[in-house]
Amino acid sequence: MLKKLSEEDFAVLRGPLESGRQSPNSLATVLILGMFIQALVFYLTYYVAGKYTIYPNFESIQTIHMWLTAILILLSVVFAIPAVFKRAEKVQYFLSIIVTQNFTVFFYLSALFYLGESDDATVESLVNLTWITLTIGVLLFLATFIRFYILLQKGYYRKGSKSDEMRGKFETKSYIPIAIIGSISLVFIIQYVMKMGSSDFFDTVMFVFLPFGLFYTLIFVLPEQLVILYCKIRFKSFNFDISGYLYTERVAKNNRKVKHN
Repeated sequence: MLKKLSEEDFAVLRGPLESGRQSPNSLATVLILGMFIQALVFYLTYYVAGKYTIYPNFESIQTIHMWLTAILILLSVVFAIPAVFKRAEKVQYFLSIIVTQNFTVFFYLSALFYLGESDDATVESLVNLTWITLTIGVLLFLATFIRFYILLQKGYYRKGSKSDEMRGKFETKSYIPIAIIGSISLVFIIQYVMKMGSSDFFDTVMFVFLPFGLFYTLIFVLPEQLVILYCKIRFKSFNFDISGYLYTERVAKNNRKVKHN
């Protein structure tokens, strides 16, 4: 599907790379910080939010998630080493996506575990809420990805192809389906959570709706992360040389010409 698009169709997505925010050196720093934050959030999720939860298979989930997080922390150490990430920046970028989405899992589970501590919570209600919220997450991801693909097809990520004003207007309109999904989902989740008997509204907002909101926010940005990863795999201009400088589009095109000759 994306193969039909040219390198110019993705040009604006080089912005985070050009600014250095997603350079290999910056990602190495993020991975190092992520190691400590993941350990902290793991503790808060399983030993604070989930201390008295009745959520089904809690111990199994904790064990599996502990090992997966430990593996991510170990890989983060490896890919924070310049000698490694300078030769495997695509893998480093993919790892950064996985680490980010691991926080998504933490936020999501902490909300469910907290709800599992309420007096009126049942295993059945928690399982039903899990399926409901996961379905919403899948719908949000699909809607965001489709929106992103339509923008790419219409050339809104080509540099200079459309005015900033027109791009802004189109992007605002393209948010409407996502906003509809989000609004309906929010109302549905609020009604369902309140039926489970959470007594303190402030605690519910802080420990249920806020984590769910962060969960859906990280899902919302996932399509763009995946598309940038695709561009790094497909186009040299989305990668950095051994000295840490981003390849220019001109250099990338010249290299392709040399290969063809």
